[in-house]
Amino acid sequence: MSEVVVIGGGIAGITAALDLANHNIHVHLIEREPTIGGHMAMLDKTFPTNDCSMCILSPKMVDAARHPKISLHTCTEVTSIEGDVGDFTVHVTRHPRYIKESECTGCDDCVAICPVEVYNRFDAGLGVRKAIYKAHPQVVPNIVIRDAEHCINCGLCYSICGKKAILRDNEDGEEQAFIKASAIIVSTGYEVFDATKKPAYHYLRIPDVISSIEFERMINASGPTSGSLKRLSDGTKPKKIVFIQCVGSRDCTVGSPSCSAVCCMYAIKNALLIKEKSPDTEVTVLYMDIRAYGKGYEEFYERAVRAGVRFVRGLPGDIYQNNAHVRVHVENTENREIVRIDADLVVLSVGIRPQTDAAEIAKRFNISLDETGFFASVDQKSEHIAAIRPGIFLAGTCREPMDIPDSVAEGGAAAMRAVIKCMKGEHAAL
Repeated sequence: MSEVVVIGGGIAGITAALDLANHNIHVHLIEREPTIGGHMAMLDKTFPTNDCSMCILSPKMVDAARHPKISLHTCTEVTSIEGDVGDFTVHVTRHPRYIKESECTGCDDCVAICPVEVYNRFDAGLGVRKAIYKAHPQVVPNIVIRDAEHCINCGLCYSICGKKAILRDNEDGEEQAFIKASAIIVSTGYEVFDATKKPAYHYLRIPDVISSIEFERMINASGPTSGSLKRLSDGTKPKKIVFIQCVGSRDCTVGSPSCSAVCCMYAIKNALLIKEKSPDTEVTVLYMDIRAYGKGYEEFYERAVRAGVRFVRGLPGDIYQNNAHVRVHVENTENREIVRIDADLVVLSVGIRPQTDAAEIAKRFNISLDETGFFASVDQKSEHIAAIRPGIFLAGTCREPMDIPDSVAEGGAAAMRAVIKCMKGEHAAL
């Protein structure tokens, strides 16, 4: 049977790959990071059930790696796509991992002995990692990667590795290859809004103003603080926490006119997690509108209200450092009352934005972007899965902001469209 290329190894891409493989179609799952899993692997819980994110994701990651019909390509990027539907040639570049993948057992002996520490991008910069590392404990494939940029070539990892799986700089390099495919699924995901573009919130200038993704890593038991909430300024436990909504969403001044679909609900989720861990902590959510549109979402919001989370309809024009606290002034637009809060921690609920290289990717794949910068569909009503180039399908947040259930649904839908294309190609060949 024909082969399909899935570009992007987040939850949408993994779902698409597994559905295709279960239809006896060989899949090439391509991910430019060292591990599959995407942004979902960074989360602690999922709304509205507060189920463990990795408890849902990790089995799917392992299934994708073990499935006989799925070829996993990590540290790999697609450079161009040639051909037409039924006969695509996908050109890829494999970036060096500096590891013999067939020999590495993921024992972490090399990680333990490495003396170099740098900021860990997976922990949103709050934690550190070594120059040879795994991004997190449940990476798939379960092997390390050596960061040649920060490695000081001390030789300790070479000597400790019993399998002699670590390669030197001159022993590995970029490799070019191509893959033939009948259809292609693009599920390259998203980036979070850069909160420094909202200077009134003083992100990165006031230590105790953090982004929601930093909060997610902090509250995660496998994160840099082992799940303990701390003020970055002094390491103490915050007693008053404020969430500010719509940072980089529904804001034409920063070029983000659309709603990010998830910010209200993940802020409510995080507020509830705080109340579960520390019921005496004061939690306030400053919002424009609460958009609880999904199944069980409104009940989730009401649960937060019953737990003591305060919701104030209004967004602050400015916040500033006030001695040991962050002073937040906001007008409650429901009663015109001015609310003043001396917060210990301010969390900016940043929105979902297109990948910074989305335009470059679109050019490589010969597909187009919509006015918001996400990949454009043929028709938002009847063909929202299909890209303008026949045989290429879109899944997940590369197309528009959406939550995890919708991303899973789109991954399955894109997989079925690709199955149909493969079946039609086989019948044509007969």
